[in-house]
Amino acid sequence: MLENQSVEEIQNNIKSREISIKEVIEYYLDRIDKFNPYLNAIVLQKDRELIIQEAISKDNAREIDKPLNGLPLAIKDLTDVVGFKTTYGFPGSKNNQPKKNSLFVNRLIDKGAIIIGKTNTAELGVGGHTINRLFGPTSNAYDFSKSAAGSSGGASSAVASGLLPFADGTDQMGSCRGPAAYSNIYGFRPTPGLIAADRQGQNFDIPILTTPGCFARNPRDMSILLDEIVGSNPVDKFSFDLDSSFKKQKISEKEFSSFKIGWLSDMNGDYTVEKDILEICEAKLKDLEKINLKVESLKPKINTNILWNSWSSLRAKSIYEDTLAMNISDISSMTYQAIWEYNKGKEIKSEDLQLALDQKQQCLNQINLIFDKFDFLILPSAQIFPFDKNLQFPKTINDKRLDTYHRWLEVFILSSLLELPSITIPVGFNKDGMPMGMQIVGKNKDDLKLFSFASKYEDIFNFSKIKPNLN
Repeated sequence: MLENQSVEEIQNNIKSREISIKEVIEYYLDRIDKFNPYLNAIVLQKDRELIIQEAISKDNAREIDKPLNGLPLAIKDLTDVVGFKTTYGFPGSKNNQPKKNSLFVNRLIDKGAIIIGKTNTAELGVGGHTINRLFGPTSNAYDFSKSAAGSSGGASSAVASGLLPFADGTDQMGSCRGPAAYSNIYGFRPTPGLIAADRQGQNFDIPILTTPGCFARNPRDMSILLDEIVGSNPVDKFSFDLDSSFKKQKISEKEFSSFKIGWLSDMNGDYTVEKDILEICEAKLKDLEKINLKVESLKPKINTNILWNSWSSLRAKSIYEDTLAMNISDISSMTYQAIWEYNKGKEIKSEDLQLALDQKQQCLNQINLIFDKFDFLILPSAQIFPFDKNLQFPKTINDKRLDTYHRWLEVFILSSLLELPSITIPVGFNKDGMPMGMQIVGKNKDDLKLFSFASKYEDIFNFSKIKPNLN
Protein backbone atom coordinates (compact mmCIF):
# COMPACT_ATOMS: atom_id res chain seq x y z
CA MET A 1 0.00 0.00 0.00
CA LEU A 2 2.74 2.46 0.94
CA GLU A 3 4.77 1.76 -2.19
CA ASN A 4 2.70 4.10 -4.33
CA GLN A 5 2.10 6.78 -1.70
CA SER A 6 3.93 10.09 -1.69
CA VAL A 7 5.71 11.20 1.46
CA GLU A 8 2.96 13.77 2.00
CA GLU A 9 0.30 11.05 1.82
CA ILE A 10 2.21 8.94 4.33
CA GLN A 11 2.50 11.96 6.64
CA ASN A 12 -1.22 12.68 6.40
CA ASN A 13 -2.10 9.06 7.08
CA ILE A 14 0.09 9.07 10.18
CA LYS A 15 -1.55 12.28 11.41
CA SER A 16 -5.04 10.93 10.80
CA ARG A 17 -4.14 7.64 12.51
CA GLU A 18 -5.02 5.67 9.40
CA ILE A 19 -1.60 4.09 9.70
CA SER A 20 0.80 3.81 12.61
CA ILE A 21 4.41 4.92 12.67
CA LYS A 22 5.30 1.31 13.48
CA GLU A 23 3.64 0.16 10.24
CA VAL A 24 5.51 2.77 8.23
CA ILE A 25 8.84 1.79 9.76
CA GLU A 26 8.19 -1.92 9.24
CA TYR A 27 7.36 -1.28 5.58
CA TYR A 28 10.72 0.40 4.96
CA LEU A 29 12.66 -2.12 7.07
CA ASP A 30 11.10 -4.99 5.12
CA ARG A 31 12.27 -3.40 1.85
CA ILE A 32 15.73 -2.91 3.30
CA ASP A 33 15.86 -6.57 4.38
CA LYS A 34 14.77 -7.68 0.91
CA PHE A 35 16.83 -5.43 -1.37
CA ASN A 36 19.76 -3.97 0.56
CA PRO A 37 21.79 -7.21 0.34
CA TYR A 38 21.94 -6.60 -3.44
CA LEU A 39 22.37 -2.83 -3.24
CA ASN A 40 24.69 -2.37 -0.26
CA ALA A 41 23.19 1.10 0.09
CA ILE A 42 22.60 1.18 3.86
CA VAL A 43 25.41 0.27 6.24
CA LEU A 44 25.80 0.37 10.04
CA GLN A 45 22.07 -0.23 10.51
CA LYS A 46 20.59 -0.09 14.00
CA ASP A 47 19.05 -3.30 15.35
CA ARG A 48 15.57 -3.79 13.88
CA GLU A 49 13.86 -4.24 17.25
CA LEU A 50 15.35 -1.03 18.61
CA ILE A 51 14.06 0.87 15.58
CA ILE A 52 10.58 -0.61 16.00
CA GLN A 53 10.58 0.24 19.70
CA GLU A 54 11.36 3.86 18.82
CA ALA A 55 8.43 3.84 16.38
CA ILE A 56 6.08 2.40 19.02
CA SER A 57 7.21 5.10 21.47
CA LYS A 58 6.35 7.77 18.92
CA ASP A 59 2.93 6.20 18.34
CA ASN A 60 2.26 6.17 22.08
CA ALA A 61 3.48 9.73 22.55
CA ARG A 62 0.95 10.93 19.97
CA GLU A 63 3.39 13.57 18.71
CA ILE A 64 1.72 13.59 15.32
CA ASP A 65 2.40 17.21 14.43
CA LYS A 66 6.14 16.92 13.93
CA PRO A 67 6.67 17.22 10.16
CA LEU A 68 9.03 14.26 9.83
CA ASN A 69 7.44 12.14 12.53
CA GLY A 70 7.78 8.44 11.83
CA LEU A 71 9.88 8.75 8.68
CA PRO A 72 13.08 6.66 8.61
CA LEU A 73 16.36 8.22 7.52
CA ALA A 74 19.85 6.85 7.07
CA ILE A 75 22.63 9.45 7.15
CA LYS A 76 25.62 9.48 4.81
CA ASP A 77 28.63 7.91 6.48
CA LEU A 78 30.63 11.14 6.32
CA THR A 79 28.20 12.85 8.72
CA ASP A 80 28.14 12.48 12.50
CA VAL A 81 25.24 10.85 14.32
CA VAL A 82 25.63 9.97 18.00
CA GLY A 83 25.15 6.23 18.46
CA PHE A 84 26.55 5.38 15.03
CA LYS A 85 30.16 5.19 13.96
CA THR A 86 31.37 7.66 11.34
CA THR A 87 33.80 5.51 9.37
CA TYR A 88 34.14 7.42 6.07
CA GLY A 89 34.43 3.90 4.62
CA PHE A 90 38.08 4.07 5.71
CA PRO A 91 39.64 1.18 7.68
CA GLY A 92 41.58 3.60 9.85
CA SER A 93 38.31 5.15 11.07
CA LYS A 94 36.26 2.00 11.53
CA ASN A 95 35.91 2.61 15.28
CA ASN A 96 35.35 6.38 15.13
CA GLN A 97 32.51 7.25 17.53
CA PRO A 98 31.29 10.87 17.22
CA LYS A 99 30.46 12.77 20.39
CA LYS A 100 27.85 15.07 18.85
CA ASN A 101 25.48 15.21 15.91
CA SER A 102 26.06 17.26 12.80
CA LEU A 103 23.84 20.34 12.72
CA PHE A 104 21.21 19.16 10.25
CA VAL A 105 21.01 15.76 11.99
CA ASN A 106 19.84 17.57 15.13
CA ARG A 107 17.19 19.29 13.05
CA LEU A 108 16.00 15.99 11.60
CA ILE A 109 15.71 14.41 15.04
CA ASP A 110 13.95 17.48 16.46
CA LYS A 111 11.41 17.24 13.64
CA GLY A 112 10.61 13.61 14.48
CA ALA A 113 12.70 11.59 12.03
CA ILE A 114 13.93 8.14 13.08
CA ILE A 115 17.61 7.61 12.26
CA ILE A 116 17.99 3.94 11.36
CA GLY A 117 21.55 3.76 10.01
CA LYS A 118 24.16 5.15 7.66
CA THR A 119 24.36 5.19 3.86
CA ASN A 120 27.45 4.04 2.04
CA THR A 121 30.00 6.49 0.66
CA ALA A 122 33.19 6.71 -1.35
CA GLU A 123 36.17 6.04 0.90
CA LEU A 124 37.01 9.31 2.67
CA GLY A 125 34.42 10.92 0.40
CA VAL A 126 36.94 11.16 -2.45
CA GLY A 127 36.48 9.77 -5.93
CA GLY A 128 32.97 10.18 -7.32
CA HIS A 129 32.12 6.46 -7.04
CA THR A 130 30.67 4.77 -3.95
CA ILE A 131 33.21 2.09 -3.12
CA ASN A 132 35.34 1.58 -0.03
CA ARG A 133 37.35 -1.08 1.76
CA LEU A 134 35.06 -1.36 4.78
CA PHE A 135 31.76 -2.03 3.06
CA GLY A 136 32.53 -2.52 -0.63
CA PRO A 137 30.69 -0.90 -3.57
CA THR A 138 27.08 0.23 -3.69
CA SER A 139 25.09 -1.13 -6.64
CA ASN A 140 23.10 0.85 -9.15
CA ALA A 141 19.37 0.30 -8.63
CA TYR A 142 18.89 -0.32 -12.38
CA ASP A 143 21.75 -2.81 -12.73
CA PHE A 144 23.38 -4.36 -9.67
CA SER A 145 26.68 -4.79 -11.54
CA LYS A 146 27.03 -1.05 -12.20
CA SER A 147 28.19 1.98 -10.22
CA ALA A 148 25.78 4.18 -8.29
CA ALA A 149 28.24 7.10 -8.73
CA GLY A 150 29.16 8.96 -5.57
CA SER A 151 30.19 9.83 -3.12
CA SER A 152 26.54 9.75 -1.97
CA GLY A 153 25.68 6.62 -3.97
CA GLY A 154 24.34 4.76 -0.95
CA ALA A 155 21.74 7.47 -0.42
CA SER A 156 20.68 7.67 -4.08
CA SER A 157 20.32 3.89 -4.51
CA ALA A 158 18.32 3.68 -1.27
CA VAL A 159 15.91 6.38 -2.43
CA ALA A 160 15.57 5.03 -5.98
CA SER A 161 14.80 1.57 -4.58
CA GLY A 162 12.27 2.80 -2.03
CA LEU A 163 14.37 1.84 1.01
CA LEU A 164 14.05 5.41 2.29
CA PRO A 165 11.51 8.17 1.56
CA PHE A 166 14.37 10.63 0.89
CA ALA A 167 17.97 11.03 2.01
CA ASP A 168 20.74 13.47 2.74
CA GLY A 169 24.03 13.66 0.89
CA THR A 170 27.03 15.93 0.63
CA ASP A 171 28.19 17.47 -2.62
CA GLN A 172 31.63 18.76 -3.49
CA MET A 173 32.33 17.45 -6.99
CA GLY A 174 28.85 16.27 -7.97
CA SER A 175 28.27 13.88 -5.08
CA CYS A 176 24.52 14.55 -5.03
CA ARG A 177 24.10 15.29 -8.73
CA GLY A 178 25.92 12.32 -10.28
CA PRO A 179 24.27 9.66 -8.10
CA ALA A 180 20.84 11.17 -8.85
CA ALA A 181 21.52 10.95 -12.59
CA TYR A 182 22.52 7.29 -12.21
CA SER A 183 19.31 6.57 -10.27
CA ASN A 184 16.55 8.42 -12.22
CA ILE A 185 15.83 10.64 -9.22
CA TYR A 186 16.36 14.27 -8.19
CA GLY A 187 19.58 15.36 -6.45
CA PHE A 188 20.08 18.86 -5.07
CA ARG A 189 23.25 20.80 -4.32
CA PRO A 190 22.03 24.06 -2.70
CA THR A 191 23.83 27.36 -2.46
CA PRO A 192 26.49 26.84 0.25
CA GLY A 193 25.10 28.04 3.57
CA LEU A 194 21.46 27.20 2.86
CA ILE A 195 21.91 24.03 4.93
CA ALA A 196 24.04 25.11 7.88
CA ALA A 197 27.20 23.18 8.71
CA ASP A 198 29.65 23.19 11.60
CA ARG A 199 32.74 24.83 10.12
CA GLN A 200 34.97 24.82 13.19
CA GLY A 201 38.60 24.56 12.17
CA GLN A 202 37.84 25.33 8.51
CA ASN A 203 40.32 27.48 6.59
CA PHE A 204 38.20 30.40 5.41
CA ASP A 205 40.87 31.41 2.90
CA ILE A 206 39.41 28.57 0.84
CA PRO A 207 35.85 29.01 -0.51
CA ILE A 208 33.15 26.62 0.66
CA LEU A 209 33.46 23.71 -1.74
CA THR A 210 31.27 21.15 0.03
CA THR A 211 27.66 21.52 1.08
CA PRO A 212 25.04 19.16 2.48
CA GLY A 213 22.40 18.28 -0.12
CA CYS A 214 19.65 15.74 -0.61
CA PHE A 215 17.83 13.20 -2.79
CA ALA A 216 14.19 12.34 -3.45
CA ARG A 217 12.21 10.58 -6.14
CA ASN A 218 10.45 13.86 -6.89
CA PRO A 219 10.68 17.51 -5.82
CA ARG A 220 7.44 17.39 -3.80
CA ASP A 221 8.92 14.71 -1.55
CA MET A 222 12.21 16.60 -1.43
CA SER A 223 10.50 19.81 -0.31
CA ILE A 224 9.29 18.09 2.87
CA LEU A 225 12.86 17.27 3.87
CA LEU A 226 14.38 20.57 2.73
CA ASP A 227 11.98 22.79 4.65
CA GLU A 228 13.09 21.14 7.89
CA ILE A 229 16.87 21.38 7.41
CA VAL A 230 17.48 24.71 5.65
CA GLY A 231 18.01 28.07 7.28
CA SER A 232 20.50 30.01 9.34
CA ASN A 233 22.30 28.77 12.43
CA PRO A 234 24.60 30.89 14.62
CA VAL A 235 27.27 28.18 14.44
CA ASP A 236 27.63 28.75 10.68
CA LYS A 237 28.38 32.36 9.79
CA PHE A 238 27.72 31.60 6.11
CA SER A 239 24.23 30.21 6.71
CA PHE A 240 21.18 32.14 5.57
CA ASP A 241 17.38 32.06 5.47
CA LEU A 242 15.01 32.07 2.53
CA ASP A 243 11.93 34.26 2.19
CA SER A 244 9.61 31.34 1.43
CA SER A 245 9.43 27.55 1.68
CA PHE A 246 10.18 24.84 -0.84
CA LYS A 247 6.68 23.37 -0.42
CA LYS A 248 5.18 26.61 -1.73
CA GLN A 249 7.13 26.58 -5.00
CA LYS A 250 4.30 25.90 -7.41
CA ILE A 251 4.20 27.71 -10.73
CA SER A 252 1.90 27.66 -13.72
CA GLU A 253 2.87 26.30 -17.13
CA LYS A 254 2.83 29.89 -18.37
CA GLU A 255 5.40 30.89 -15.73
CA PHE A 256 7.40 27.75 -16.50
CA SER A 257 7.50 28.49 -20.22
CA SER A 258 8.74 32.03 -19.54
CA PHE A 259 12.09 30.72 -18.32
CA LYS A 260 15.08 31.15 -20.61
CA ILE A 261 17.67 28.37 -20.58
CA GLY A 262 21.25 28.25 -21.80
CA TRP A 263 22.50 24.79 -22.83
CA LEU A 264 26.24 24.49 -22.21
CA SER A 265 26.52 20.95 -23.64
CA ASP A 266 30.16 19.80 -23.45
CA MET A 267 31.57 23.32 -23.03
CA ASN A 268 32.65 23.84 -26.65
CA GLY A 269 33.98 20.30 -26.84
CA ASP A 270 36.33 20.83 -23.90
CA TYR A 271 34.57 18.17 -21.78
CA THR A 272 34.77 14.54 -22.83
CA VAL A 273 31.18 13.24 -22.69
CA GLU A 274 29.67 10.05 -24.07
CA LYS A 275 27.72 10.91 -27.21
CA ASP A 276 24.51 9.22 -26.07
CA ILE A 277 24.42 11.39 -22.94
CA LEU A 278 24.41 14.57 -24.99
CA GLU A 279 21.75 13.15 -27.33
CA ILE A 280 19.42 12.16 -24.46
CA CYS A 281 19.80 15.61 -22.85
CA GLU A 282 19.20 17.41 -26.16
CA ALA A 283 16.10 15.31 -26.86
CA LYS A 284 14.64 16.43 -23.53
CA LEU A 285 15.55 20.04 -24.26
CA LYS A 286 13.58 19.73 -27.51
CA ASP A 287 10.62 18.51 -25.44
CA LEU A 288 10.94 21.66 -23.34
CA GLU A 289 10.98 23.81 -26.46
CA LYS A 290 7.73 22.15 -27.56
CA ILE A 291 6.07 23.65 -24.49
CA ASN A 292 7.49 27.05 -25.37
CA LEU A 293 10.56 27.25 -23.16
CA LYS A 294 13.35 29.27 -24.70
CA VAL A 295 16.41 27.03 -25.01
CA GLU A 296 19.56 28.39 -26.57
CA SER A 297 22.74 26.43 -27.30
CA LEU A 298 25.62 28.49 -25.96
CA LYS A 299 29.28 28.71 -26.84
CA PRO A 300 30.50 30.00 -23.49
CA LYS A 301 33.67 32.08 -23.33
CA ILE A 302 34.63 30.50 -20.03
CA ASN A 303 38.15 29.13 -20.20
CA THR A 304 37.73 25.56 -18.96
CA ASN A 305 41.46 25.21 -18.28
CA ILE A 306 41.32 28.16 -15.88
CA LEU A 307 38.15 26.72 -14.31
CA TRP A 308 39.85 23.35 -13.83
CA ASN A 309 43.10 24.78 -12.50
CA SER A 310 41.28 26.91 -9.94
CA TRP A 311 39.06 24.05 -8.85
CA SER A 312 41.74 21.36 -8.66
CA SER A 313 44.01 23.61 -6.59
CA LEU A 314 41.32 24.63 -4.12
CA ARG A 315 39.95 21.09 -3.86
CA ALA A 316 43.36 19.56 -3.25
CA LYS A 317 44.23 22.16 -0.61
CA SER A 318 40.89 21.56 1.12
CA ILE A 319 41.29 17.77 1.13
CA TYR A 320 44.89 18.09 2.33
CA GLU A 321 43.76 20.18 5.32
CA ASP A 322 40.87 17.80 6.04
CA THR A 323 43.35 14.92 6.06
CA LEU A 324 45.58 16.74 8.54
CA ALA A 325 42.56 17.43 10.77
CA MET A 326 41.72 13.70 10.79
CA ASN A 327 45.22 12.91 12.15
CA ILE A 328 45.72 10.02 9.76
CA SER A 329 49.12 8.70 10.78
CA ASP A 330 49.88 6.66 7.67
CA ILE A 331 49.05 8.59 4.50
CA SER A 332 49.94 5.54 2.42
CA SER A 333 46.97 3.72 3.98
CA MET A 334 44.54 5.99 2.12
CA THR A 335 43.17 5.36 -1.36
CA TYR A 336 45.05 6.38 -4.49
CA GLN A 337 42.54 9.20 -5.01
CA ALA A 338 42.97 10.63 -1.50
CA ILE A 339 46.77 10.34 -1.69
CA TRP A 340 46.72 12.16 -5.05
CA GLU A 341 44.80 15.06 -3.49
CA TYR A 342 46.95 15.08 -0.36
CA ASN A 343 50.20 15.26 -2.32
CA LYS A 344 48.90 17.98 -4.63
CA GLY A 345 47.46 19.97 -1.72
CA LYS A 346 50.69 19.75 0.27
CA GLU A 347 52.55 21.55 -2.52
CA ILE A 348 50.10 24.46 -2.84
CA LYS A 349 51.59 27.67 -1.44
CA SER A 350 49.88 30.94 -0.55
CA GLU A 351 50.62 32.43 -3.96
CA ASP A 352 49.11 29.34 -5.65
CA LEU A 353 46.00 29.77 -3.51
CA GLN A 354 45.71 33.43 -4.47
CA LEU A 355 46.03 32.55 -8.15
CA ALA A 356 43.25 29.98 -7.79
CA LEU A 357 41.02 32.58 -6.12
CA ASP A 358 41.73 35.11 -8.86
CA GLN A 359 40.91 32.48 -11.49
CA LYS A 360 37.67 31.71 -9.68
CA GLN A 361 36.68 35.37 -9.76
CA GLN A 362 37.49 35.57 -13.46
CA CYS A 363 35.19 32.61 -14.17
CA LEU A 364 32.47 34.06 -11.93
CA ASN A 365 32.56 37.36 -13.81
CA GLN A 366 32.06 35.46 -17.07
CA ILE A 367 29.20 33.34 -15.75
CA ASN A 368 27.43 36.41 -14.35
CA LEU A 369 27.44 37.94 -17.81
CA ILE A 370 25.66 34.83 -19.09
CA PHE A 371 23.15 34.95 -16.23
CA ASP A 372 22.23 38.49 -17.30
CA LYS A 373 20.42 36.85 -20.24
CA PHE A 374 19.34 33.46 -18.87
CA ASP A 375 17.40 32.15 -15.88
CA PHE A 376 19.20 28.81 -15.79
CA LEU A 377 22.16 27.06 -17.35
CA ILE A 378 22.11 23.35 -18.16
CA LEU A 379 24.88 20.75 -18.28
CA PRO A 380 24.76 16.95 -18.35
CA SER A 381 24.85 15.34 -14.90
CA ALA A 382 27.49 12.82 -15.96
CA GLN A 383 30.13 12.36 -18.62
CA ILE A 384 29.86 8.58 -18.71
CA PHE A 385 27.04 6.08 -18.16
CA PRO A 386 27.17 3.78 -15.11
CA PHE A 387 30.28 1.58 -15.25
CA ASP A 388 31.51 -1.58 -13.49
CA LYS A 389 30.95 -1.02 -9.78
CA ASN A 390 34.22 -2.78 -8.88
CA LEU A 391 36.35 -0.16 -10.66
CA GLN A 392 37.80 2.61 -8.55
CA PHE A 393 37.14 5.14 -11.33
CA PRO A 394 36.82 5.13 -15.13
CA LYS A 395 40.08 5.68 -16.97
CA THR A 396 38.69 6.40 -20.45
CA ILE A 397 35.66 8.05 -22.08
CA ASN A 398 35.03 7.63 -25.82
CA ASP A 399 38.34 5.73 -25.97
CA LYS A 400 40.13 8.86 -24.74
CA ARG A 401 42.41 8.28 -21.76
CA LEU A 402 41.67 10.63 -18.86
CA ASP A 403 44.63 12.49 -17.36
CA THR A 404 43.46 12.37 -13.71
CA TYR A 405 41.32 10.10 -11.57
CA HIS A 406 38.54 12.74 -11.45
CA ARG A 407 38.48 14.24 -14.95
CA TRP A 408 35.26 12.27 -15.56
CA LEU A 409 33.64 14.56 -12.95
CA GLU A 410 34.68 17.82 -14.61
CA VAL A 411 31.11 18.60 -15.64
CA PHE A 412 30.26 19.38 -11.99
CA ILE A 413 32.86 21.97 -11.14
CA LEU A 414 31.26 25.07 -12.65
CA SER A 415 28.51 25.22 -10.03
CA SER A 416 30.69 23.84 -7.22
CA LEU A 417 33.48 26.38 -7.70
CA LEU A 418 31.20 29.35 -8.30
CA GLU A 419 28.81 28.53 -5.41
CA LEU A 420 25.75 28.13 -7.62
CA PRO A 421 22.73 26.00 -6.67
CA SER A 422 22.24 23.03 -8.95
CA ILE A 423 19.66 20.26 -9.18
CA THR A 424 19.82 17.09 -11.25
CA ILE A 425 16.59 16.24 -13.06
CA PRO A 426 16.04 12.88 -14.81
CA VAL A 427 16.03 12.97 -18.61
CA GLY A 428 15.77 9.36 -19.83
CA PHE A 429 17.54 6.06 -20.41
CA ASN A 430 20.03 4.66 -22.91
CA LYS A 431 19.56 1.50 -24.98
CA ASP A 432 20.82 -0.60 -22.07
CA GLY A 433 18.18 0.83 -19.72
CA MET A 434 20.63 2.95 -17.72
CA PRO A 435 19.32 6.31 -16.48
CA MET A 436 20.75 9.76 -17.06
CA GLY A 437 20.08 13.29 -15.82
CA MET A 438 21.07 16.87 -16.46
CA GLN A 439 21.94 19.63 -14.02
CA ILE A 440 19.91 22.81 -13.88
CA VAL A 441 22.16 25.57 -12.52
CA GLY A 442 20.80 28.78 -11.04
CA LYS A 443 22.22 32.03 -9.72
CA ASN A 444 23.65 32.16 -6.22
CA LYS A 445 20.81 31.99 -3.65
CA ASP A 446 18.22 31.43 -6.40
CA ASP A 447 17.41 28.06 -4.83
CA LEU A 448 13.64 28.53 -4.66
CA LYS A 449 13.39 29.59 -8.29
CA LEU A 450 15.52 26.62 -9.32
CA PHE A 451 13.32 24.31 -7.29
CA SER A 452 10.15 25.71 -8.86
CA PHE A 453 11.55 24.74 -12.27
CA ALA A 454 12.30 21.19 -11.13
CA SER A 455 8.86 20.82 -9.53
CA LYS A 456 6.97 21.85 -12.67
CA TYR A 457 9.30 19.70 -14.79
CA GLU A 458 8.33 16.63 -12.76
CA ASP A 459 4.63 17.56 -12.98
CA ILE A 460 4.95 17.55 -16.76
CA PHE A 461 7.23 14.57 -17.38
CA ASN A 462 6.50 12.30 -14.35
CA PHE A 463 9.90 10.61 -14.18
CA SER A 464 9.22 9.49 -10.61
CA LYS A 465 6.63 7.07 -12.00
CA ILE A 466 9.50 5.07 -13.56
CA LYS A 467 11.05 2.76 -10.97
CA PRO A 468 13.75 0.10 -11.10
CA ASN A 469 12.57 -3.47 -11.50
CA LEU A 470 14.05 -5.01 -8.37
CA ASN A 471 11.99 -8.21 -8.21
